[in-house]
Amino acid sequence: MRPDKKGTAAAPGRDEGRPRFRDLRGENSVEAAGEDPVVAIVGRANVGKSTLFNRIIRRREAIVDDAPGITRDRKAAEAEWQGRTFTLVDTGGYIPRGRDSIETGIARQVRTAIAEADLILFLCDVRSGISDVDGEISKILRKSGKPCIVAVNKVDNEKRAPDTAEFIRLGLGEPSGISAEAGLGIGDLLDRIVGTLAVSSKNAQQREAGPPRLAVIGRPNVGKSTFVNAVLGKDRVLVSEIPGTTRDAVDVCIRWKRYEMILIDTAGMRRQSRVDSGVEYYSVLRAQRVLGECDVACVLADASEGLTQQDLQVMRQAVDQRKAVVLAMNKWDLVEKDAEKRSKLLDGMDLRLRGLDYIPVIFTACISGLRAGKVLDEAWKAAQERKKRIPSPELNRFLTALNAKTQPPAVQGKRVNIPYATQASSNPPVFAFFSNYPELIPESHRKFLENRIREKFGFKGVPLTFSFRKK
Repeated sequence: MRPDKKGTAAAPGRDEGRPRFRDLRGENSVEAAGEDPVVAIVGRANVGKSTLFNRIIRRREAIVDDAPGITRDRKAAEAEWQGRTFTLVDTGGYIPRGRDSIETGIARQVRTAIAEADLILFLCDVRSGISDVDGEISKILRKSGKPCIVAVNKVDNEKRAPDTAEFIRLGLGEPSGISAEAGLGIGDLLDRIVGTLAVSSKNAQQREAGPPRLAVIGRPNVGKSTFVNAVLGKDRVLVSEIPGTTRDAVDVCIRWKRYEMILIDTAGMRRQSRVDSGVEYYSVLRAQRVLGECDVACVLADASEGLTQQDLQVMRQAVDQRKAVVLAMNKWDLVEKDAEKRSKLLDGMDLRLRGLDYIPVIFTACISGLRAGKVLDEAWKAAQERKKRIPSPELNRFLTALNAKTQPPAVQGKRVNIPYATQASSNPPVFAFFSNYPELIPESHRKFLENRIREKFGFKGVPLTFSFRKK
């Protein structure tokens, strides 16, 4: 990715100045209200998701059968408990490595439900214990950063109640034992749901009303703390050449130009197989937690080493959690004047960043402050792009014009139409497309829609979530 290409960093130059430090804690008040939150029930096949769905909404709407795989599409209905309403979504049984078209479609629907949800209800089966699939799902949920409640189904007598303790090993908090069929423990579960939604809503409102949160992440020893010190103009954070010096997240409130943001330094994120101490393990977990709570992830990489596979993995974690992303290539001063090194770095970035070309790239040298302010500029812009909402009339005028030029390809002899779309939410942005055959829309056309939306409306640095629904 070349420094002078459109959508990437401008040609190297010096910042006009450093950001001014100011402690802004306690200056923000919050008053906000939103639409009904979304609670998605996820889990592997045949654990009782549809039975629980029907129990909570108090009517038989989802089909229930002992055969796995009956539920294939997401089904949504309004639920109410103690005066609090929320939208409950039922999903098909998750099959991580499904190879046929139905299994792949179910997995996509589940991932979409997770992306759209405010709270995940992860349903397991006490009779079979923790399966490999449960473990796979728990990894996805931990990476999502979404609030999650583990419910262990089929606890239909007192003898099974102690067996629910095993599910603490999923790493998603204390499980709730229930019997969806008999109605046991449902009231307590609903108390937890509305309580968690209230806390999550308050936290979300505080983050929405307050300054954007910029998490500085990356593998160990790429200069994260040096970058924080560079933008502050002081040694606020401990800096050392020894990898792993930063053990916990450090947040600092700053003012840069006319805007404010919270800058968070984190411990280096290395592969789990290389985390060899208890302290380092929990430092990495805290860094992942910060990633889940931030608005923008500034991924720092070492230009002298090039963009590594581990750098890409860190970026993917941020993208999977639907965070705005800015890539800062540190130590550019070690590469800039060497034509061979510079060409090798840029060629490698062009190749590795395919599919992530909407992410802005800044070439910086943190130790001297080179373009540290440019990183903050791009982070602020990305935070605003993440909040952007496209009015439905404008979006549909665009879609109508696009359909007139390029229709979705026919699949299995069926003509696929996408007549209507709306932006379901912002921060992060989620778009809902309505079609006569949503399950037949190929991945190539989904990517085509994303590219055209970015060309028209921007969303630079921001991952987009697309949901395709039956009209």
